[in-house]
Amino acid sequence: MRIPLLLTCLLLASTVQAAPGHSGDDMDKFLADKGLLNRMDQVRQSVSHKASELVVNAMGFLGVPYRRGGNSAESGVDCSGFVKAIYEQTVGLVLPRRAEQQAAATQNIDKTELQPGDLVFFNTMKRAFSHVGIYVGEGKFIHAPRPGAEVRVESLSVSYWARRFDGARRVQASAQANASGE
Repeated sequence: MRIPLLLTCLLLASTVQAAPGHSGDDMDKFLADKGLLNRMDQVRQSVSHKASELVVNAMGFLGVPYRRGGNSAESGVDCSGFVKAIYEQTVGLVLPRRAEQQAAATQNIDKTELQPGDLVFFNTMKRAFSHVGIYVGEGKFIHAPRPGAEVRVESLSVSYWARRFDGARRVQASAQANASGE
């Protein structure tokens, strides 16, 4: 089942549930009868599994040298090339090439909502969304920081990154599903 179809069903279900005369128990029974409760759990597990895969694949780039315009472990990566390569290799989703384009193509979320696999953006060049990394959990992110450095994990609470934090974004599951053909 495609995730967009499941999300449509969930949207319809919430509409039906809000209608007068329908209780939450009726909706749960309806969803269970149609096998949708099980499908929702499978989708949740799949999304969680994809986030884990993203983080594991990103960790595989640790030590890869920074190279402006680079987008592979063999040739080196810059920040947005790293993010693009990880999403393409892990979920088959082709993100835009530049950090500000990646920010525009993803869903804004609050910093408190960060989950592994989400993107974190920074203003490092006196312009919004000039640097990007992948959140790995526990207040840390992985990124290709600058020329002469290698892909590494750092804490969002380090003063340099905290002062320059520009926002958190999430790649929508529907875009992931469409790109990977699920």
